[in-house]
Amino acid sequence: MLYEIRRFFLARDVLEVETPLLGHCIGTDPQLAFFSTDYCSPPLQQTLFLQTSPEFAMKRLLAAGSGSIYQICKAFRNGESGRFHNPEFTLLEWYRVDFTLSQLMDEIDDLITVLFAGRMPLQATQRVSYQDVFYQYTGLNPLVFSYQEYCAYALAHEIPEAVSICGDDHPLWLDFIFSHKVQPFLGENALCMVYGYPACQSSLARINEYNSQITDRVEIFINGIELGNGFYELCDAIEQNRRFDDEIAIRQQRNLPVSIKDKHLIAALEAGLPECSGIAIGLDRLLMVLSKRDLIDDVLSFAIHRA
Repeated sequence: MLYEIRRFFLARDVLEVETPLLGHCIGTDPQLAFFSTDYCSPPLQQTLFLQTSPEFAMKRLLAAGSGSIYQICKAFRNGESGRFHNPEFTLLEWYRVDFTLSQLMDEIDDLITVLFAGRMPLQATQRVSYQDVFYQYTGLNPLVFSYQEYCAYALAHEIPEAVSICGDDHPLWLDFIFSHKVQPFLGENALCMVYGYPACQSSLARINEYNSQITDRVEIFINGIELGNGFYELCDAIEQNRRFDDEIAIRQQRNLPVSIKDKHLIAALEAGLPECSGIAIGLDRLLMVLSKRDLIDDVLSFAIHRA
């Protein structure tokens, strides 16, 4: 699988890069938990972080003029262990300069076609908007939050715990309902691309220029398994800094560990990030699908309980 991936990007003149696994900063996303460690070099002592993604460092390379790049690396997320999760996992992340989200989706389709050829037949690739697929399976409008309607849906569809877990947090409601009532049905023996996520789930993607209610973000699924998350990348340093501050405030409200905002990324955006789109794909999950395994442990030589 790794050989096929490298050959794919070599043919397209995309440069393979390496960035640090250990850094001074970490993402602010309230949904992600991270590992920290102490760096001791007397008299200096600093807290460093194992990266949840190479995204920030790769964007610094893009701003420095690297051109289109990709990376295969380890990433780390605390508290994630289960059928589809291991706290240490392998990511493929790539960025294509001057690609729109639609062009990136075309390339994702091309890569998946190459990797599955002769191994596992897939049906025609599906592309569907988040709003359409969310409404199809729930009857709810994901772009307009109604606490009463969401609560009524949760109670009627055997997920009553959502009421206490999600409260009045619209993005949390969307994540909860989507993962339980939409995602399991996506991509039956096919690559399914869901695009146009609600603006409240914009993360590091830019808001769509024609519809401010949605963001230029795509996620990909096969047989109900989420494999990757991609963006038409946000290039606005002021907006990115605001989003970081908002997420830090949410972390404080939830009494989550303090994250350190990546000022190097903000400086790179200020210097000028080229127009680009990028995606991260979990290679352990992809290998699960390719090898028709049910557990991520089945494709890891040393899952966390054997590490």
